[in-house]
Amino acid sequence: MTSTHAPTELAESIAAAALDRKAVDLTLLDLRGVSSVTDFFVICTARSDVHVRAICDRIEEQLAQQGERPVAREGIANGRWALLDYGDVVVHVFQAEARAFYDLERLWSHAPRFTSGSTSAIELGRP
Repeated sequence: MTSTHAPTELAESIAAAALDRKAVDLTLLDLRGVSSVTDFFVICTARSDVHVRAICDRIEEQLAQQGERPVAREGIANGRWALLDYGDVVVHVFQAEARAFYDLERLWSHAPRFTSGSTSAIELGRP
């Protein structure tokens, strides 16, 4: 399934939905030009397995209203690390221990990043 939204718009919608459910430490990694697999990672932390599911549910609900469905979903039932794959944007919702263990920000340290505390987090560096 191909997205009808530009990758930046999709990432913005996902970030907004995650923040709406009180996701913590949200980071967007801009993988355009760095990876051929996807354009963006949206990474955030949840406080519990219930919180992981609530964030994922909100993202899926919000994007379904925009006509977007994930290509794949993994780990939601477990609640330690959930992944929603929207093709151009891959979402990682971690509990803190799992996020520290996998440390995706370090693995992709060469990718430009935007955090929920910066004014450019939702604008993704648009001109």
